[in-house]
Amino acid sequence: MRAPRIAMACGTALALVLSACGSSSSDSSGGKELTAIGAGEGALKIVAWAGYAENGSTDPATDWVTKFQTDTGCKVDVKIGNTSDEMFQLMQTGEYDGVSASGDASVRLIDAGLVAPVNTSLIKNYADISSFLKDQPYNSSGGKNYGIPHGWGANYLMYNSDVVTPAPDSWGAVFDKASPYKGKITAYDAPIYIADAALYLKSAQPELGIKDPYSLTQAQFDAAVSLLKDQRGLIGEYWSNYAVSQGAFTQGSIVLGTTWQVIYNLAAVDNAKLATVLPKEGATGWSDTWMVAAKAKHPNCMYMWMDYITSPEAQAQVAYWFGEAPANPKACALITDDATHCDVFKATDDTFAKAISFWATPRKTCLDGSGDNCVPFSEWIKAWTAIKG
Repeated sequence: MRAPRIAMACGTALALVLSACGSSSSDSSGGKELTAIGAGEGALKIVAWAGYAENGSTDPATDWVTKFQTDTGCKVDVKIGNTSDEMFQLMQTGEYDGVSASGDASVRLIDAGLVAPVNTSLIKNYADISSFLKDQPYNSSGGKNYGIPHGWGANYLMYNSDVVTPAPDSWGAVFDKASPYKGKITAYDAPIYIADAALYLKSAQPELGIKDPYSLTQAQFDAAVSLLKDQRGLIGEYWSNYAVSQGAFTQGSIVLGTTWQVIYNLAAVDNAKLATVLPKEGATGWSDTWMVAAKAKHPNCMYMWMDYITSPEAQAQVAYWFGEAPANPKACALITDDATHCDVFKATDDTFAKAISFWATPRKTCLDGSGDNCVPFSEWIKAWTAIKG
């Protein structure tokens, strides 16, 4: 069963592998990237999704943090971020060295100057990360990398096959005003869900001219918001907590709506009638990125962590426990508890990945390069409050 997104001395082996000891950025606490990894500072404070930095406290058999601490001397202090908004707020405090940011937080962090560019040449495992996760709008800016890809997945449409017939193949099923499943439909509770409506409208109303669900003109944005206001009357409950969604689908109070693969995996154990589909319009999705705080107090330990957590061994453990596709496909051969894991999560399927519109933080300067007339994320936040009422 997968659980969901629940001081290093010079001369040690890991330091020699990563870089010459003692060489770091001349301004490692001012937002500049490191030029070399020096001695670890003995501590590391990170903000992470639940399940990304397990030390055995959740399950004694699930622990990849202890090995990192033993190898590096960097004692890890993890603060769980339950939502992207919470992660952004935590990083604003300046107390943390890094964060596992999803795309609806990463660009906000970049624009706010809260994270520093990352020198990918110092991360030996970076070369093995799937190419379709690199140099993306949600982890790079101005030609610079701002993080190291961690893991990814799609936002699927889940339904109860005993109730929802015929089997849906379109996101239109959750937007149908005449839906017979009114009150039993669910949607993700976050402003970024506006992109799901935009993705559907991209094909449902081609006259709107939507090309990128995160690069919306005012007219396109208004259309997506209007669709979601109409959908509000169909929603039984919005979800941001995986356990709430899992329980609702298991018990049958919800029969249709957006989900993550891990929620399906857990819920289907108790309700065999559940199924998922990637609709014909494609889907939004998430690709998480480890980012370094601009004023990190322990930048060397953070770089060591980013290299360690993207190693095949650590990736195998995280991907299986959390329920996601690993960023490093070399992890697939090491997931011995389930040889089909990477097939289920389509970890090496770049065609599948291209069908996903990964979360990215909208800017006034359109992410797709179409101009400077896009609705920024601050307006998405306001609109989401209005949508929910």
